[in-house]
Amino acid sequence: MRIAMIGTGYVGLVSGACFADFGHSVCCVDKDASKIERLNRGEMPIYEPGLAALVESNVNAGRLTFAVDGAQAIRDAEVVFIAVGTPTRRGEGHADLSYVYAAAEEIAGLIEGFTVVVTKSTVPVGTGDEIDAIISKARPDAEFAVVSNPEFLREGAAIEDFKRPDRVVIGTDDERARTVMAELYRPLSLNEFPVVYTARRTSELIKYAGNAFLAMKITFINEMADLCEKVGADVQQVARGIGLDGRIGGKFLHAGPGYGGSCFPKDTIALVRTAQQYGAPVRLIETTVEVNDARKKAMAQRIIDAIGGAGRGKTVALLGLTFKPNTDDMRDSPSLEIVPALIAAGVTVQAHDPEGMDEAKKLMPDILYRDSAYDAVVGADAVVILTEWDEYRALDMDRVKLLVESAVLIDLRNVYKAEDMRRRGFTYSSIGRPDAPA
Repeated sequence: MRIAMIGTGYVGLVSGACFADFGHSVCCVDKDASKIERLNRGEMPIYEPGLAALVESNVNAGRLTFAVDGAQAIRDAEVVFIAVGTPTRRGEGHADLSYVYAAAEEIAGLIEGFTVVVTKSTVPVGTGDEIDAIISKARPDAEFAVVSNPEFLREGAAIEDFKRPDRVVIGTDDERARTVMAELYRPLSLNEFPVVYTARRTSELIKYAGNAFLAMKITFINEMADLCEKVGADVQQVARGIGLDGRIGGKFLHAGPGYGGSCFPKDTIALVRTAQQYGAPVRLIETTVEVNDARKKAMAQRIIDAIGGAGRGKTVALLGLTFKPNTDDMRDSPSLEIVPALIAAGVTVQAHDPEGMDEAKKLMPDILYRDSAYDAVVGADAVVILTEWDEYRALDMDRVKLLVESAVLIDLRNVYKAEDMRRRGFTYSSIGRPDAPA
């Protein structure tokens, strides 16, 4: 099938490359000429394991192309995906749909023959109706159907998620569109994945409801971690004890500094605003947002307390800046709350991240960036593990101890065992676990 993918961000690029790998002919379109130039040179604008090789193989096979002007690709396409950004509108929390609607207007003037217009972008309930109205108004003669097909890709595992999904959700009441979408995803049929066909508005809400539930699950275990610290329990054992219950499950029950990334923060806020707009407030999600924001801010004070309660003249080594490992995504990362608070307290921050430093430098220019974890810990009064990259899971802690000024380890991801760190001479603290002093 011929596909035009409008937007080459995380969702558009991964989805376009995967559809091409299924054998479809895909043109990924983006107004950012510099990004298209980089892609045509084989340079990835984002870090995602396996993506560069996947793009290269499909470009070489002639199935995947990139363009700034997508007019011809849209005219030729049987399916046009809208995969542009929907950031939070500043000051109000609603999703900014200006890029989505601009794409719809462009598509309206170009489609020829029956075309399925698919929203891959995460959009509030009713957005598909607006897209339908925009195209119908501009082109009363056009044959088209607007479909909701939300993405459920985890950064760091996106290709696996796309090719072996838990489910594919398709929101449409149009039989022709349903047939097209079934053919589009037919290469996945051997995996016997479930396809959930729904009305369009239901599909749009499924995406928000799913992300909100996972964000709530993370926030729940973080609050349990706080309670564990007060009563002397171990949050990891609590998580295991409840996660083995099939009704609960163990995923997203890992205590830490709070959730971040491109989805959970903006999608929970957008769902709250939508619910308020329709007079059906979602109190659990409102509280989730508030608790998570407060938690990220509280992490800086936890670090300051661990170095004696005052930051002036102290140096902290921060290992990890991205919101999770295996991505260079800095959006709403806990580091963006922690670092400014440390600097305001007079702390010098030395940081390392395997993939996120180029982006971090744009957002946090006032910290010292180091080439390795060992460079970052030199002379530090405390070492903080903020992102659980694999290379931080197997640090030579004897070497670290020789390099630091003070052997204080603040493990915000519970990577290490307290007894092992104590044996090596570290003052160790983690999240939700009983940490006896060195």
